[in-house]
Amino acid sequence: MTNRTGTPSTAHTPGTAPSAAAPHTPGTPRPGAPGAPLLRTSAELAAFAPFKGPRAVVMTMGALHEGHATLIRTARAAAGPDGQVVVTVFVNPLQFGEAADLERYPRTLEADLAVAGAAGADAVFAPSVDEVYPGGEPQVRISAGPMGERLEGAFRPGHFDGMLTVVAKMLHLTRPDTAFFGQKDAQQLALIRRMVRDLNFPVEIVGVETVREPDGLALSSRNRFLDAEERHTALALSRALFAARDRLAAQQALHARAQTTAATTGRAAALTALGETRAAADTQAVALARPVDGPVAVRAAAQLILDDAAAEQPPLALDYLALVDPADFTEIPDDRTTGDAILAIAAKVGKTRLIDNIPLTFGATT
Repeated sequence: MTNRTGTPSTAHTPGTAPSAAAPHTPGTPRPGAPGAPLLRTSAELAAFAPFKGPRAVVMTMGALHEGHATLIRTARAAAGPDGQVVVTVFVNPLQFGEAADLERYPRTLEADLAVAGAAGADAVFAPSVDEVYPGGEPQVRISAGPMGERLEGAFRPGHFDGMLTVVAKMLHLTRPDTAFFGQKDAQQLALIRRMVRDLNFPVEIVGVETVREPDGLALSSRNRFLDAEERHTALALSRALFAARDRLAAQQALHARAQTTAATTGRAAALTALGETRAAADTQAVALARPVDGPVAVRAAAQLILDDAAAEQPPLALDYLALVDPADFTEIPDDRTTGDAILAIAAKVGKTRLIDNIPLTFGATT
């Protein structure tokens, strides 16, 4: 039996690990090391077990958590029993502006193999830096363009160029039919989709909803750096997003009532005269409801939470709060009444920088 490149390989059932042998054979679990088989080189990846269905890939920088596991399970369901799921683990030096940040990034490969295997991965491809960049830092890189210079790109110059370069290389090496990425990194996801479209990569990019901890904090490998007080402050990110979402929903519900209620100031005055002050106030609010207040109200609701968090100990230091178009990450105008948007936040708590976002739809009916 051969794989896509015609290389002979041992039969393998997707979702299961090939039997281990001694001495250790590349692409099989090491003795005493549970989890998905580990592949270190592109040659090992090419020679790995054959499959009949589609190949799905989940790209990560390791330190896998439940958010990654959700991506892998989603990929497993999409690939089906005859397909193959490959998880890549590679801490990409091109995405780090400072060497200290690169060194600080957690590396937990043994635990990653276990998480990946339990979630349904057929293999983990964890190449070395020399394997990915055999000639040293690449002289030719993919440019993220204007979208890559906004928001995260403005605070982390060159980050998205490095990200797209390694994603392009991993797509070439793994040759997937589908690749899965988390919505938490919304700007990254948008740029990958744009690269795939602009450069005609033969792959479908699928975004998967952000996974959150019970208290609302978006799952991230960086959360482990937060102490108890910092984590309390960090919850302001998700609370701000939820407050904005709820404010928009309430405003849109009010506006929908305004479209169906014959509310006038005269009616409000009549209700007031009868002592129905709450009904009068509600009638007046319905009469004055305007959808164009949406973007302004959304930003204000989130900013209120973030301002409070800035006064906490330790404080939240906001990098940006932005309401953007998901297609190009340009700012949504204040008079927007319909269409999709992303409300994105980036902030530091202590030495840890966190990002979060939430998708919104203006003009949606409730």
